[in-house]
Amino acid sequence: MSLGDMGELRVLGACPLDCPDTCSWVVTVRDGEALGMRGNPDQPYTRGALCVKVNRYLEQVKSPDRILYPLRRTGPKGSGEFERITWDEALEEISVRLRRIVDEHGGEAIWPYQGTGTLGYIQGVEGEAGRRFWNVLGASRHVANICSAAGNAGLTEINGTPGGMDPETFALSKLILLWGTNTLTSGHHLWKFIQDARADGAHVVAIDPIRTRTADQADEYLPIRPGTDAALALGLLNVVLAEGAEDRDYLARHTEGWEGFREEILRHPPEVVAEITGLPESDIRALGLRLAHTRPTGIRATMGIQRHAGGGAALRTIAAIPAVTGDWRRPGGGVAYSTSGYIHLNIDTRDDLLARPVRRRTMTRLADELDESVKCLWVYGANPMASTSDQNRIRERLLREDLFTVVMEHFPTDTVDYADIVLPATMQIEHTDLHAGYGHMYLMWNEPAVPPPGECLSTMETFRRLARHMGLTEPSLYDSDLELAEQLLSSGHPSLAGITVDRLRKEGWVRLSVPRPFTPFADGFPTPSGRLRFGSGPAYVPPRTASAAEGPYPLTLVTPASHMFLNSTFGNNPELLRRSRGPRVLVNPADAGSRGLVDGQRARVFNDVGGFEAVVEISDRVRPGVVAATKGHWRKLSAGGSTVNAAVEARDADLGRGAVYHDNLVEISPSAS
Repeated sequence: MSLGDMGELRVLGACPLDCPDTCSWVVTVRDGEALGMRGNPDQPYTRGALCVKVNRYLEQVKSPDRILYPLRRTGPKGSGEFERITWDEALEEISVRLRRIVDEHGGEAIWPYQGTGTLGYIQGVEGEAGRRFWNVLGASRHVANICSAAGNAGLTEINGTPGGMDPETFALSKLILLWGTNTLTSGHHLWKFIQDARADGAHVVAIDPIRTRTADQADEYLPIRPGTDAALALGLLNVVLAEGAEDRDYLARHTEGWEGFREEILRHPPEVVAEITGLPESDIRALGLRLAHTRPTGIRATMGIQRHAGGGAALRTIAAIPAVTGDWRRPGGGVAYSTSGYIHLNIDTRDDLLARPVRRRTMTRLADELDESVKCLWVYGANPMASTSDQNRIRERLLREDLFTVVMEHFPTDTVDYADIVLPATMQIEHTDLHAGYGHMYLMWNEPAVPPPGECLSTMETFRRLARHMGLTEPSLYDSDLELAEQLLSSGHPSLAGITVDRLRKEGWVRLSVPRPFTPFADGFPTPSGRLRFGSGPAYVPPRTASAAEGPYPLTLVTPASHMFLNSTFGNNPELLRRSRGPRVLVNPADAGSRGLVDGQRARVFNDVGGFEAVVEISDRVRPGVVAATKGHWRKLSAGGSTVNAAVEARDADLGRGAVYHDNLVEISPSAS
């Protein structure tokens, strides 16, 4: 915090949203009001820029539809009809209901459903905020698998960690594969480092089922069939082996299981892989040759690439590429998925407070697991009615009169409409938090810039007050935010050397204590043997949509991120809604013609799970057989009262029980409305 011209305060903070960039920002405050916000020009990854979404953050904070006071439901569930009540009334009603549920049904009848609305380590999901409170009550354990679970599991199987390249080292790459990632929409700060590499002669390839704005800017674009990425990786390595370009020294020193994996590669020549991926054999061979002879090669693969039946295998096999080429030993070489594996904070959720092991309930299976055994659903940092698969069945479950639903929120979301009690939550410029990007190597501090409006409380302050109201005596439930921050930094891990709360509060951000440039696997891997493990599972698991021709739903639906929303955050912002042009579905001209669809008409996309309405946009940005509709729209702000997740099945990927948002079969027809 510093004093600027005209008595204005400049307060350092950090973006809390579910994006790899976790930007450092500066809030300008005068007389207790936030007047401006900009990206921190001194932070090496943010470099002064925010995204199109967060540029409207202060507008969102001051939005007239913000929830400022506790509310109690007065109308039917789903009606969104509430009355204002006091905090004492809200805490008393919640306390009585929770006590009764624990006494009559046991603590496991409570499901704390926490999402990625904030990635804070104090107020958000990364630190599992509130978990100590839930452990005292014996509540069910929430499994937050919605984002990156399959990829994390696959990378951990082969490398021992989901960590990989420091994204800043892409500036040193000579070949960059942007694989299943739309960098300019979902983490645009990496593009600066890619531009640095291009200025030094790097070649950039986008591999994606959709010709995104990132693909438009690449030197080369491969329109791969969704979910076949692992097969392409094997085909590229087949060419590497044919060229004799494998790094035999690195393979011998730092890997195990190579001979078996080599045989798998040989079973996937380019002509076979072309049939699987829908890519021309010549393109596979050409990229394979470039990969064989370009060092270092850096691969960026983010969360979208693993949201299908074979998502874990896809990341596991892609991570094998730099082991075969030896790029893991080179700055600018390897795979960047998530840097979260390098964040060694002491996340002490006090599991010792549990009287016994409790049931685990899975985030993406809300429609299945929100059964009669659940008597309280407590939602925070989440909007499952908009963001979770099998939307129609979730709505049916939320209509249960015997289900006590509490939602902590900023705005009247689709999920809020089904709450019994709504608690007003602070936004990022109003509370303390500690952050770490999963797309860079920095810890970030968020200092509150302004007081909360109305009667909004932070996540941890809400749980402190509720614990006190319930008469709970466990001392750790009352730790202050600064005490929690001190505990988080107390792990003793070398990567945190020299990083203190005082330093973070003063500087706003600190790079982890790791070398620069950072080449984590140059001399081995954090596995029991110290070696990368080939062959720990199938190299390629076909997507569910590989069977499209055999059923009534011949089109593959993919649900990418919107440029205007962050999951469902900003889904109610009038200007961003206008720019998004409402729910739209991209349809290839060949698929549109055979169905009598015309550009701009409203159509219904559907399968046996459900359906949604969207405006048709006929475009060759999707290949034949693929339709694409962005996530993030709110159900009640969408024509037809459903969004894309109404057509997404609640089933698991191959590893980690990951989500399958890009692996669903649908049909599309003109809307009757």
